[in-house]
Amino acid sequence: MSNSSLLSPAVEDLAQHVAAGLSRTPKTLSSMYFYDDAGSRLFQRIMELPEYYPTRAEFAIFQEHGAAIARALSPSAGDEFALVELGAGDGAKTKLLLKELLRSGTAFTYAPVDISAGAMTGLVEALNQELPALHVAPVVSDYATALRELRTRPGSKAVLFLGSNIGNFGPAERLDFLRKLAAPLTPADRLLIGFDLQKDPRRIRAAYDDAQGVTAAFNLNLLTRINRELGADFDLAQWQHYTDYSPLNGAVRSFLVSTRAQQVHIDALDQTIDFAAWEVIHTENSYKFTLPQLDELAAAAGLRVVATFTDPAADFADLVLATQEN
Repeated sequence: MSNSSLLSPAVEDLAQHVAAGLSRTPKTLSSMYFYDDAGSRLFQRIMELPEYYPTRAEFAIFQEHGAAIARALSPSAGDEFALVELGAGDGAKTKLLLKELLRSGTAFTYAPVDISAGAMTGLVEALNQELPALHVAPVVSDYATALRELRTRPGSKAVLFLGSNIGNFGPAERLDFLRKLAAPLTPADRLLIGFDLQKDPRRIRAAYDDAQGVTAAFNLNLLTRINRELGADFDLAQWQHYTDYSPLNGAVRSFLVSTRAQQVHIDALDQTIDFAAWEVIHTENSYKFTLPQLDELAAAAGLRVVATFTDPAADFADLVLATQEN
């Protein structure tokens, strides 16, 4: 018998996900649950690590091409529009774009979306101080809810999905997500999506297994969250972080590895889970792409590439996309 009926809706969603994911073979948990407040803080640290190149590469794109990106996202008639960012985080890169839009006199509202209330509070406070003229309409929500709300948002819009978050989706999920993103858009609306590009496999793997162990702490925090919110008794000393990268399909895969045979009880599920020695929980995929693959992906999702921006080393690409006009 489950105790989940006593949980809040958000924790109930987590409980249902954990129950389903830990009953699979192999056991699986979604990376979307990494981002509680502690997980968001850890990810901020990851973005500052020497091994973690994606943030610096995309930042370089915004520094070099910010004005061109702002023009590509703004309505051609100069009308007011909403700049909606999914997974806003600390907004460091986006601030460069926001400054360009404010400098150009473009009328717009910035609507950052993030699942972490703590991260959103910090972002809004920082924007109020740094860009007091900016009109901010924050949304604390998951992506699915935000996509539904996009359908009802009036006027022109540009939707940002930065930081290679698109790489966390498997191929089928990725295509479905892009189609859902495209569905509420008019031909005048725009998407800006960040994609990590394929490169030296060793560099890619190191970015997800840093020497300081911050990425390991980020992965293990998922178990801490389940302990706290679902009353589980994961012993983190008996788990380790592991990641691999395949140049064949461009996938980084992250795992939590049970270092011994053990049982974990989850109070909210009234359930005990058995783990064999060296059994894994698959927690994340992070796919890397080639530019031809991105052209094919856009077309399959009913989108067209309006502009492509890369950093000097071609480590990363930000694509401006629009719906295919009939």
